[in-house]
Amino acid sequence: MQASIRTSAGPSFLRTMDTAHVSYLGGLRTAATHLRSNNSIITDAPLDNHGQGGAFSPTDLMSTSLACCMMTLMGIAAEARGWVLVGLEARVVKHMAASPRRVERIEVHFTLDGAQLDAGQRGTLEHAARTCPVALSLREELVQEVTFTYH
Repeated sequence: MQASIRTSAGPSFLRTMDTAHVSYLGGLRTAATHLRSNNSIITDAPLDNHGQGGAFSPTDLMSTSLACCMMTLMGIAAEARGWVLVGLEARVVKHMAASPRRVERIEVHFTLDGAQLDAGQRGTLEHAARTCPVALSLREELVQEVTFTYH
């Protein structure tokens, strides 16, 4: 499968490239392939919504993407300043609402070794996390509860 490049309206230097191809496998399961790397993931409907719960659900991925994006931006901020992030990990908790069914709140709990980071550095990292593209793209009604624990 070849990635297609389409020219968007506007200047010729602006181009978009397909990101992924997603196939429905049946049984409430999908397969998504990232076209640039050819890496694939499977999603499954969760147990509480008619699924088998055998893989990330789409809402699990959305919630997890928030943590991944935040962590990536923290890494970019740290690398740009020559800081080393030690032991950076995140725990993600997704809370669903019923009517309509949607993600209502995402908790992202970061832990990392803060021995080499002063208050200013910590603030820079926390700001980078909270202003990542995924965080800024989610609806304002979706609560993003983000904590940082330095040990």
